[in-house]
Amino acid sequence: MTDKLDDLIHRLERAAEQLRSGELSADAAATLVEDCAAIATEAGAELDRLARASAQPHPGQDTLL
Repeated sequence: MTDKLDDLIHRLERAAEQLRSGELSADAAATLVEDCAAIATEAGAELDRLARASAQPHPGQDTLL
């Protein structure tokens, strides 16, 4: 995994801990959930990028039709 993906995972884990604690106000929790959605979108894009990068043919290999 990349450092970026590790950071995103860490941010989501921290947010989950905060949400589970029950110490956030309803507004703060709603904002954190929105932030989590944005982080998850970013993580999905990073996973797509990693998948595309690993799917590239290696030098000397031709693509099959």
